Amino acid sequence: MLLTALIRFFVILFFSNLRRVKTQYISNPESFKKQLLLWSSQFDEVVWLDSNNYQQTYASFDAVLAVEAFTLFQTDDFDAFNQLKEYQSATNDWIFGYLSYDLKNDVEDLSSHNFDGLEFPELYFFQPKRLFFLKGNTLETHYLNVVADALDDDLKAMLAADANASETNDKDASVEDSQIKIKLRIHKDDYFSKVNEMLAHIYRGDIYEANFCQEFFAENTRINPLETYSKLNAISKPPFASFLKLYDKYLLSASPERYIKKEGLKITSQPIKGTAKRSKNKTEDLELIKALSEDIKERSENIMIVDLVRNDLSKTATKGSVRVEELCKVYTFDQVHQMISTVTSMVNESTHPVDIIRSTFPMGSMTGAPKISAMKIIEVLEETKRGLYSGAVGYFSPDNNFDFNVVIRSILYNATKKYVSYSVGGAITAKSDPLKEYEECLIKAKAMREVLEN
Repeated sequence: MLLTALIRFFVILFFSNLRRVKTQYISNPESFKKQLLLWSSQFDEVVWLDSNNYQQTYASFDAVLAVEAFTLFQTDDFDAFNQLKEYQSATNDWIFGYLSYDLKNDVEDLSSHNFDGLEFPELYFFQPKRLFFLKGNTLETHYLNVVADALDDDLKAMLAADANASETNDKDASVEDSQIKIKLRIHKDDYFSKVNEMLAHIYRGDIYEANFCQEFFAENTRINPLETYSKLNAISKPPFASFLKLYDKYLLSASPERYIKKEGLKITSQPIKGTAKRSKNKTEDLELIKALSEDIKERSENIMIVDLVRNDLSKTATKGSVRVEELCKVYTFDQVHQMISTVTSMVNESTHPVDIIRSTFPMGSMTGAPKISAMKIIEVLEETKRGLYSGAVGYFSPDNNFDFNVVIRSILYNATKKYVSYSVGGAITAKSDPLKEYEECLIKAKAMREVLEN
């Protein structure tokens, strides 16, 4: 309470016009993105969001960079959403950060007791001094008045970053551990046993579907986070990629999934359920798309989560406004084909943006149905605390809009503990075959494993 009151007082007293905005033309956006990301590595707080030029109807920017905290807020799961609501309202500015999966304990009467090798805070947001929005050839900079005079020098440093990239990469290579030994938290036979236990819950009618996840990890390992992220992003080129740095903790994400977006009074959620591998043979690849679009099991998984999302959105929606704009549409990515649905709603202007997120969190695609029962069973059967994995990274804007991804296809790294982790999961339904579910997990894990073991 005191923190937010001080923030409000300080902002009102000294910053009636918070940010100085400047627009300029960028001749080579792809090259500039690399320079921008290299330049950002000097800061302790970094959030980078990149659509990788994926043609999506609902994109606001091609890429966004937020660096250097002016104010920040972090907490555990106790009363987290109310505190976030106060911080977002008091700041009344751009804030960037993340929501961990275990904020479920604030939303419902749940708990998390599984092993946590990463030790990220449950929630973390900061108000950046420097902001960069790239759309096409246009760069828009939003600098707080306290650093506005540094803009020209910063831009010169960014443009020089490429010239120093080869030297930086040479230094980075010496940091990486060339012998990363990846271990499984749940071994294959145990995985089959746990999936069969999940199926027993489904046959009894406790749940209809649940997302069951497993962790792959490496101990006593050092990686170069920015270099590893660049490699992962190059392999997958997803529409919701993100790089997050908070001092010694890093997220390197190649996420293909949007959790939720607010633009004006419209809310959009795009759950993914249904995955198929790619083929280098064009004819075979088209056949894989067709097979996925017609797969009864995959469609039933997706439709169950669509129903859950519709129910979640209805909690804050204006009457009759919840719509399914796309149902079980197959999208193609570099590594896999995915089945995605798009669900939208409208909200009242008086509805607080944090309340919209609280009423839909955690996202249905990473829990199951019914949601609370599924989360309870997940907690018992999984071996690892999910933390930021299957949480969300994104931002709130000064006009109460927001956009968050789903943290999947991601590597998490605690540099101090030298602990590297990535998790993968899949939806278990009555039609699930444990072997096929295990193989699907390996397909989803392929890019992360390649990057770390290369």
